[in-house]
Amino acid sequence: MAEWNVGSKDKKGLRKEIEKAILVGVVSQNQTKEQVDEYMDELEFLAMTAGAKTIKRYVQKLPHPHKSTFVGKGKVEEIELYLEHHDVDMVIFDDDLTGKQTNILEEIFKVKIIDRSTLILDIFASRAQTAQAKTQVELAQMQYMLPRLRGLWDHLERQRGGIGMRGPGEQEIETDRRIVRDKISLLKKKLHKIDLQNQTQRKNRGALIRVALVGYTNVGKSTIMNVLSKSQVFAENKLFATLDTTVRKVVFGSMPFLLSDTVGFIRKLPHHLVESFKSTLDEVRESDIVVHVVDMAHPQYEDHINTVNKTMKDLNVGEKPTLMVFNKLDLYRERNFDELLDSETKEDILAELLNKHQSATDHPVLFVSAQEKENMNTLREILGDMIKKQYEIRYPYQTKTW
Repeated sequence: MAEWNVGSKDKKGLRKEIEKAILVGVVSQNQTKEQVDEYMDELEFLAMTAGAKTIKRYVQKLPHPHKSTFVGKGKVEEIELYLEHHDVDMVIFDDDLTGKQTNILEEIFKVKIIDRSTLILDIFASRAQTAQAKTQVELAQMQYMLPRLRGLWDHLERQRGGIGMRGPGEQEIETDRRIVRDKISLLKKKLHKIDLQNQTQRKNRGALIRVALVGYTNVGKSTIMNVLSKSQVFAENKLFATLDTTVRKVVFGSMPFLLSDTVGFIRKLPHHLVESFKSTLDEVRESDIVVHVVDMAHPQYEDHINTVNKTMKDLNVGEKPTLMVFNKLDLYRERNFDELLDSETKEDILAELLNKHQSATDHPVLFVSAQEKENMNTLREILGDMIKKQYEIRYPYQTKTW
């Protein structure tokens, strides 16, 4: 199977082969079937975003992953048997693998072995546009690669004993580690320099109130930004469509403010990636108001809310005035409402759901559809009031007539 990417930005008119993949996940005993399906659905979406087609899934319940093959012996044999009779390019695991596990699995399966972090890093690398994003992704890749270099250099190792078998294999690995460590040091310095430039830019914008859009990946932050700012920010139905923080000056009536769109969060985001992208998320840390966008049509959206809240806490983003925006209302109706329901009953169900979420948080809550522009005027009004309040706090002795 092949796909033609005609007119794409980087590979104009080139034919792109779609790779076939098998997904493998290990789940703990206390996880439900719904949670397992959700994790594997997300992994399949990640694979699709990277350009792979999933043809088979394997899930195994284990108290902890096997130290050599990640999954149990029986499951390895089952996957190996399937690979013998089907054309598969790679096996993707839903958790991080050690270098040893990757080597053993590649030896058994005779195909590419990819773990979740490698997959996410690959997507980030393909989507990085600016110097900052490219540097951040390269740094994360180098940090992830460093402890796994031994596997890459197995063909150079000659430490097997016997005459003629003592050689420079181990030194080659050490040389390569040194090269990677030097590269990491260089990238960190480069990133620090870019951060300083960004800090200067943010200081120059300091007079205006700043609003940051945050949320799980693929919830519609960029679409909301496009509607609010009337600009064209890149948005599509794939994970991590936005990597670089986009900042737009927006004016409600005569009241100006800065609106920023940030990289989406995801469960089990690689640690090195979080570390590398902390500077990108400075926009969130230094914002005055946070708009937390949620995909209400997603069956596990409550888990997504918890993931975003936890990531924000990990990034030391303090308590800020927050607006909870539940997006994709049109899709929620389509997926959850029977055609026979009358409009009044539908509205009652939505009102009850809104009250439920409102009682669970101190922040204002709003249901919208950015795609259909439903309730977007209400969003403008609520957000406008919040921004006005922040201006009054910041400039209490100045008369502002917005």
